[in-house]
Amino acid sequence: MSGAKGLSRQQMADRLAREFQDGWIVNLGVGIPTLCSNTDIGDRDITYHSENGVIGYGGVAPEGTEDLNLVNAGGQNVTLKPGAAVVHHADSFGVIRGGHIDATVMGAYQVSMGGDFANWKLKGQKGGGIGGAMDLAACAKRVFIILEHVTRDGKPRLVTACDLPVTARGVVTLVATNFGLFEPTGSGFRLREIAPGLTVEEIRAVTGGTLTVADGLGTVAVGG
Repeated sequence: MSGAKGLSRQQMADRLAREFQDGWIVNLGVGIPTLCSNTDIGDRDITYHSENGVIGYGGVAPEGTEDLNLVNAGGQNVTLKPGAAVVHHADSFGVIRGGHIDATVMGAYQVSMGGDFANWKLKGQKGGGIGGAMDLAACAKRVFIILEHVTRDGKPRLVTACDLPVTARGVVTLVATNFGLFEPTGSGFRLREIAPGLTVEEIRAVTGGTLTVADGLGTVAVGG
């Protein structure tokens, strides 16, 4: 791998947020997914949902303006958009289980070629809690994942088959990593857009399973 690191975490979130369509209700999970609410998506009306009961929130609150009682799923202080609501935890899950989430964006440790993902427990770890991930995976209309392309020791996170405890099988439709935008196809991963400064062969070398390239491969737009 060259010295290029690909996309920043905010750029990864920005790329997935550009998939959101006007009128969608989008759940943002812990970690990198929370950064999607910072993305400028123009005049599209997106309602951001957090499983802790904040519905219709905006970006992270600027320093000095935080309401300590108003947080997203990651515990970050956020702002509220006009029409927002803070509801009971049970009502928030009612929105999820009622099938009202158009897309959920979650982090993960691994994603497989078949669209399986693992995001709640590492190998050999005792305990652990799956939280709302299983409800979201089962009930959201679309499951998007954001994760770093490789582990700290350089092992692929996009794999032939997950070897960690699986959260859900066959549900992931789109994956953003710091190296690009990918679709699990069942028999591999299709690279739709590549991060600036990287080559297909560099990405193939650190991707588990088969990597194919979409016709008219694009480059992920960053900045501006």
